[in-house]
Amino acid sequence: MSVAMFYHLTRSTPQATMATILPRALSAGWKVMLRGTDLEALQNLDTALWTDRDDSFLPHGLAGGPHDAMQPILLGQGAIGNAAEGLMLVDGAETTPAEAANLQRVWVLFDGADDVALAGARRLWTALTTAGLAAQYWSEESGRWEKKTEKAAR
Repeated sequence: MSVAMFYHLTRSTPQATMATILPRALSAGWKVMLRGTDLEALQNLDTALWTDRDDSFLPHGLAGGPHDAMQPILLGQGAIGNAAEGLMLVDGAETTPAEAANLQRVWVLFDGADDVALAGARRLWTALTTAGLAAQYWSEESGRWEKKTEKAAR
């Protein structure tokens, strides 16, 4: 069953939050599509995942390569190209209820200080929950991640 998890970032960076979520998804045996809207940001993330600390490596590839379908984590702007069970949305990237319903998990990371990002996350929450999908809203305003609300699947 698909669950959309909305992460309202107020203290953590998207990269720090990804570094917590993505290893858990991989350990569950899931492939993940990380969808963004900014190609340069995705390219920078790709470089960071290869060159940052040795203990932070996550197996991944940037969409458009010959081995997209084999990537445990695929960074891109378009359709899921690696038969992913999880979809991570950053920088205002979108999904549809039909796409989300076929996944185990959708993670939506959004900047709580950005009014456009906040409005986009609210629209996506409404679209997914109106379609009957389960959703959770997580906030870190207290200094640690806490589930603030949850809507069950219908």
